[in-house]
Amino acid sequence: MNEKLEQLKAKIMPGGRSMILAYDQGFEHGPRDLLEHPESASFQYILDIAQRGRFTGIVAHAGLAEKYQAEILASEVPLILKLNGTSELYTKEDPYSPQLYSVSDALELGATAVGYTVYSGSKYEDDMQREFARIIREAHGQGIPVIGWMYPRGKSLFDRRSASKTLKLALEEQEATNLAIDETPSIVAYGARIGLELGADIVKVKYTGSVESFRWVVRAAHPTRVVMSGGPMTKTDEEFLAKIEEVLSAGAAGIAVGRNVWQRQDPLVISEKIHRVIFGS
Repeated sequence: MNEKLEQLKAKIMPGGRSMILAYDQGFEHGPRDLLEHPESASFQYILDIAQRGRFTGIVAHAGLAEKYQAEILASEVPLILKLNGTSELYTKEDPYSPQLYSVSDALELGATAVGYTVYSGSKYEDDMQREFARIIREAHGQGIPVIGWMYPRGKSLFDRRSASKTLKLALEEQEATNLAIDETPSIVAYGARIGLELGADIVKVKYTGSVESFRWVVRAAHPTRVVMSGGPMTKTDEEFLAKIEEVLSAGAAGIAVGRNVWQRQDPLVISEKIHRVIFGS
């Protein structure tokens, strides 16, 4: 057993539960996510939420992590460095998120863990899966936990002529539930399983709409732990909290959330509610 790896996993997942504040959206989505609450453009504002809201980790790209290295260290919030990224400016039917930073960069910046997005289903999946496998080997060699953003995506997911048995199942699930194709249990579970097979410690996935279906995602990924992606902001706190309760009931470790916290009028209020659901009083 790698003692350092287990110790760092326990920092971002104390007691087997995780509450991560994601702030990689500025790269992926651009500043549009920040317009309604301009203060959220400040990383210091986000870091304060993470610290006061008792989050078990904060996700950032290397530019922010470098500029705020001292502040992150002082906050004692574990840094999860995102190692790849891509913008939405160029519309891609088959997305590719290239590796931008290394495990060595993460260590220099004091990261507790690293993260990487994989778009399985894209024609570039081989490149991303190969990069991710290499990152996992390097990170585990240094005792660093790895989180996979497992988001199956690409034009092949919409090909009704595909011979893929998984896609056929997903299309049936979509017709029965009205879920987006990348939220169907078959697709989400496949992405989670790929994360397990590659060696990720935690996988971040979309919610599949029900406790029963998400339980299968958790089982497909076991013993890799599963956290739910926060996604776009829900209309009410209660709607989002109900999703968290459901994924925890299904066996998930927790959530990695961004917009559903820092886009709200009072981020600390929702943070306290989330903490209560995940960790209890």
